[in-house]
Amino acid sequence: MRYMFAAAALATIFLGWACSGGEQVVEERGISIRYSKFEPTTLTVPAGVPVTISLENGDPIEHEWMVGDEAMHERHRTGTEPFHDEIPTEVSLRAYQTRETTIQFDEPGEYLFICHLPGHEAYGMVGTLRVVEG
Repeated sequence: MRYMFAAAALATIFLGWACSGGEQVVEERGISIRYSKFEPTTLTVPAGVPVTISLENGDPIEHEWMVGDEAMHERHRTGTEPFHDEIPTEVSLRAYQTRETTIQFDEPGEYLFICHLPGHEAYGMVGTLRVVEG
């Protein structure tokens, strides 16, 4: 499954590069999960630029990395989706799994990233994605 995401990310990068005359810039960031906490808890990324996020779950339990506006988080707080692997801003991670996802936010602002598994948000699995003008 990880190879599929890597292939999709590379295809997205290549397509963007080819369509822009070879000038596409892709940023990279990493988030690790240890003891049911995100590290770092704040990421800053440029608006309008694809950013590949490497997510490493170092815990013996599953986690999620869900980033978006308050309406998206409210849906997931009460949702019943058991696993996320199709939407780049909604990623499930099995125990000790590392996954990559490529996201792009066009509008500057702050978006929370949260693990919505039962009790995880209350425990503090929350962070902030700051999108700033490039």
